[in-house]
Formats: sequence, structure tokens, C-alpha cells
Amino acid sequence: MLWADRIASEIQDTRAPRDGKTFLIRDEKTLSGRVHVGSMRGVAIHGLVAEALAEQGVANEFRFELGDFDPFDSIPSYLDAEKFREHVGKPLYAVPSPEPGFANYAEYFGAEFVEVHKKAGFTPNYYRATELYQSGKMDVYIRIALERASDIRRILKEVSGSEKDESWLPISVVCERCGKMMTTRAYDYDPSTSLGTGGTVAYACDRSPDECVPCGHTGRVAPWKGTAKLFWKVDWAAKWVAQGVDIEGGGKDHSTKGGSRDVANHIAREVFNYEPPFDIPYEFFLVGGKKMSSSKGRGSSAKEISDLFPAEIFRLVLIGKDIREQIDIDPAGESVPRLYDWYDELAKGVREGKADDYSRLYALCELPENRAGFTTPWRMRFREVAFIVQMPHLELRKEAEEAKGTELTEDEIEKLEERARYAKFWLATYAPAEFKYELQDEIPSTELSDVQKKALAVLADYLQASERTGEALHLRLHEMKTEIPIQPKELFQALYRIFLNRDSGPKAGWFLAGLPRDFVVKRLNEAVV
Repeated sequence: MLWADRIASEIQDTRAPRDGKTFLIRDEKTLSGRVHVGSMRGVAIHGLVAEALAEQGVANEFRFELGDFDPFDSIPSYLDAEKFREHVGKPLYAVPSPEPGFANYAEYFGAEFVEVHKKAGFTPNYYRATELYQSGKMDVYIRIALERASDIRRILKEVSGSEKDESWLPISVVCERCGKMMTTRAYDYDPSTSLGTGGTVAYACDRSPDECVPCGHTGRVAPWKGTAKLFWKVDWAAKWVAQGVDIEGGGKDHSTKGGSRDVANHIAREVFNYEPPFDIPYEFFLVGGKKMSSSKGRGSSAKEISDLFPAEIFRLVLIGKDIREQIDIDPAGESVPRLYDWYDELAKGVREGKADDYSRLYALCELPENRAGFTTPWRMRFREVAFIVQMPHLELRKEAEEAKGTELTEDEIEKLEERARYAKFWLATYAPAEFKYELQDEIPSTELSDVQKKALAVLADYLQASERTGEALHLRLHEMKTEIPIQPKELFQALYRIFLNRDSGPKAGWFLAGLPRDFVVKRLNEAVV
């Protein structure tokens, strides 16, 4: 059973919607810069569980928070540090957009992330953190948290080992003078003061985390309607209550004993009297074996990874592995062609009527709106397409039809052209050297052994006789190991050197068959002189 179907069944077996009608599924992301592709795993897991529940006739809503009310805590390496340094410490919604056309910093990066969601076929209902706070919807939970600050301090100490002094309050105030929130320290909640319903807190703008400069202002503020924000673990629990969240997972690091989820669970139960949502702990999404931030690794953002694949294969990247398994993709390695191969294997399995796991996963790779009538058109392997598009003398469609053995359908032509576009993009951006080929106009300077030269001479005579197909050439190359004798690896290496000036390359038989015969024979004869 696919993981999403398993989780959907477990949800139905263990709980009912809080409102008696519709399960509320929630996820969120702080928009502190270009969003790492790892954050797409949460989107995909919550989104696919929503799809699985809907297929089973279970009403649900997938809601996603665009986090614009956290502090701008660091300047990504791809932005002008001088331009943004003065804004470090402010709420993200108060930081200017890097480009014109967006209301603020969070809106700019949020727009790119939402487009990636759309490409992958996940369309949650979006809201912004500022909407919750500025509307006053969080005020009642801020008040409870302030009244029970001692309980929250106790939970932090008991569950995570974090000790806070007795004056500590679980909110971050936006300084009235400098507009920063990362520099403030709130203390002395007085519910009886008259500055706004519910009382006030005292605060000082005197903290200097990560070279963020405080202004030194002190004062009292009514911490309602967006003038202050709960600290994250308290904020997480409060949002569950405020929205009636039924289902929300998180990365496995959050769900460890003493981790963020553990703390939030205790706060939800002990402070807000609320049973935490159904948890879905999931493994990391790595890029080249690293859980890096988008600011530190080219090719690690959600947008950059999504650009490497058509929608259905991007979905496979996100949903193909069980949530208990890591996903690791290296744009500059073998993983891109392997993912295309994986998708093609699924399609082949469906065509051959293999087990349900093939058809179920293949169907879920389709966008929801296309799923009812999905097909399994034949596709040329990605790595073969990537080779052919580099050979100006080869015609992609002709080579594909020869590989398939029949003419391509309109659907297959469309998929072939699409794959060629993605192959060209990958070759131009991330592909390693071993996938890049350039046919040499002149024979490169190279040293060949006597046995290699003998084999090339025999091959020249074979080709001189008549045109040969890729299959015939493939068989002939392997037959020569007993006649010369020569190991296929030695023969292939000699061929790659004289035609491509490298030691490895595509399937040699089909490669040679795709070149003009006279050119091949001439090059072979030149090599044995």
C-alpha cells in the first residue's frame, strides 16, 4: 500500500474531524529567502494525504501558511548585503522586496514557492501569518500564553531542557521605534493596565543577536493585533487551536523527544487544553547528500529542482519514496537521468499489467486534473535524448522511431519534444562532464594499442561493405572480443577517443550507426595508420 493511502486509512481509523465535517490539514513555511526544495516534501506529503482522503470520500481542506511574520534574521548570499543590512531583525513583511512588483520580501519569495506548488499539482488554500495576527484571531491565545507563561517556562525546561528566567514572556514585540522584533525582550505582563483590552507588556529593544543592532528603546505595548508574535513553539500550538487543525506533520528532527513538536504538543495539551493534530513525521530531502539552505547551494531551491522535470516526474521526485526514507537528488550527478528512468519503468510496468503499486504510484504522478484518463505513452530514455540533442547530424524523431520500432503517436512526439527541452536545460546548467559529448571534427591525438588498431581496422572493413543498423553494430562489436581478441571495454574506449576525445560515451553500436558511414570509415582508417 502506498504511504499516502496508508496514512489516510490510519487517520480515519484513529480520529474524526474536530468540527464533525471536514479534516483540516495544515502546513507552513517561513519565507526568509528562496525556499529550499526540502520544504516541498511537506507540501507534497500533506497535499497527497489530502488527495488520498478525498478519493476515499473524506471531506478535507489543505491550508498552507505563507510565513511573513518571522524576523528577517540573515541576508542570503544572493542579495545585496548593503541594501538589506538595515532591515535585519524586522518582520519579513516589513522588509522590501528584492524586485519591484511585490508588496514586500515575503511576498516576493512566496510567489516563487507557490508557482512550484502549482507545477507539482498541489493547490492548498493560502493565508499569511500576518492575517492571523493582525485580525486579532491570535489575541486570545497570546493572552492565555502570557497568563500562563510560568507553565510554558516549566514545559520548555522539562521537555527540551531550555531554561528561561522568571521575567521571560513567550512573545516577540515589534519595537515601536525601529520596527525590529529580533532585538526586543518582553517582560512584566500586566493584565490590568488600560492601554488596550487585555493589558500590556513591558519591553526593551536591547538584544543583539547575530550582529542585529538594537535601538535601545523601552516602553509598554498592548501585544494584540500584530504588535507582537508568539515564539515559534508556542505559536505552533496556538495556531492549531486557532484554526482547529486536525492533521499536521513535520520533519523528523521536529518530532524527536524534546524536539519542537514534542514541546508544542505539551503546550497544546497543558496550556491550551487541545489535543495535538495527527502527526506525520517524515525524513529529509537532501541535495547532493546535504540538508543545505537555498542561500548556500546552487541547485537546491524548490524552483531550481522543479525546473529539471516535467510535472509528473517532479511529483515522482516528491512522492515516490516512503515518508520514512530520505530523498537525495544531485542535479550535477546521475540522479536526474535515473529519476527519468524510474518514471519510465513505472510506465512500462503499467503497460505490462504489473502489480498495483506500479499503477497506483504512476497514476498519482499525474496532476489531479489529468488522472482520470492517464495514458502510458512510449518514451525514449532521457540519457539517450540528452546524447542525441548534442549531435547536430542526428534527427531526434527519426532516432526515436528507430528505437521504438514503429512511428510515434502524436502524444509520444509531444513527450519526446518535452523531454528534449528538459535535457537541453539540464545539459546547459548542471549535467556532469560525462554526459556532455562533442563530435570531433578532426581525429584527436591519442595513443592506441596494436590490438585496438587491429579491431578498428576490422570494424572499418565491416562498415565498408554496407549500411549497418545499431543493433547489428552492437552485436558485431561484442563478437570481436573472441576474434581479435579484445575486451569490449578496450574497443569502446578506442572508439570514444577517436570520435569524442574521451574514454566513455553512449552505446557504441547505435552511436556509430547514427553517423554518416563514410565519415565513420574514414575516421577508423585514420586511427589505424
